[in-house]
Amino acid sequence: MTPLPSLKQLQYLVALAQHLNFTRAAESCFVTQSTLSAGLKELEAVLGAQLVERDRQSVLMTKTGIDVADRARAIIAATCDLAERAAQTPQPMSGPLRLGVIPTVAPFLLPNSLALLRERYPDLRLALREDLTANLLLRLDDGQLDFALIALPHETGNLLVETLFDDALLIVGRHDDAQLQAATVAATMAQSDRLLLLEEGHCLRQHALAACGQPLRQSASGIEATSLLTLVQMVDSGLGVALIPEMAVKCGLTQSKTLVSRPLSPPPTRTIALLARRSTSRRADLIALAEVIRQARNATSEQ
Repeated sequence: MTPLPSLKQLQYLVALAQHLNFTRAAESCFVTQSTLSAGLKELEAVLGAQLVERDRQSVLMTKTGIDVADRARAIIAATCDLAERAAQTPQPMSGPLRLGVIPTVAPFLLPNSLALLRERYPDLRLALREDLTANLLLRLDDGQLDFALIALPHETGNLLVETLFDDALLIVGRHDDAQLQAATVAATMAQSDRLLLLEEGHCLRQHALAACGQPLRQSASGIEATSLLTLVQMVDSGLGVALIPEMAVKCGLTQSKTLVSRPLSPPPTRTIALLARRSTSRRADLIALAEVIRQARNATSEQ
């Protein structure tokens, strides 16, 4: 690897080109004359060229020295700009932040989260994207998103995972369903062919099947929902039962005179988590946003 000059050596050269005097150049750099002289000799050795003509009476810059000094000024200026830009990096939770959220979380967790964010971090400019988990993780890897709010279990690769809380899955059916009359329903209830599912791509589909110990399959009826709202409407129409996240139930998604929701025993859960790249420079934002989302969830639970 080719040796490179240091910024300090370039600063010494620029100072000497300006003052054409070793003493004054050293004073402007706040070093001794011998230190400056030694630095310049090291620079000439690195570049393999004479930059300065020295004698007891005067200092002259060689043609190469003048050219290098001009380039050094540009390099030093660019480096100063870089340092100033870094020093002006926004405080945590300010400026733009791009957040991806899955559809089975966004409508139920974001309203309280956004209200808290506006109250606590007025300088934050949040850009939201709702999409399926796989698409969000691709955008996160590509740098198109800063964070992704998803539900686990799901393959996360080498991403940084900040777990937030567990969200139970409740079984929802019509109020006149004979199997839903007890306060708690056995998990085997969800193993029937009556279980309705979201379409492929939704992680809740896999969570529902895993909760009842079933392999990946299509709904027995061949009908699958594109959203939680559609899934609940299918249940309300008497097509079957469904596993619905507790956060959605508490937000009123299943509020209907004809529907009931029951906990399963043992209770299946999914884990809500905030993901970021391991190389992210926004770990402070990750922690702050995670705390806001946890508090928003608690507020939703108390409603």
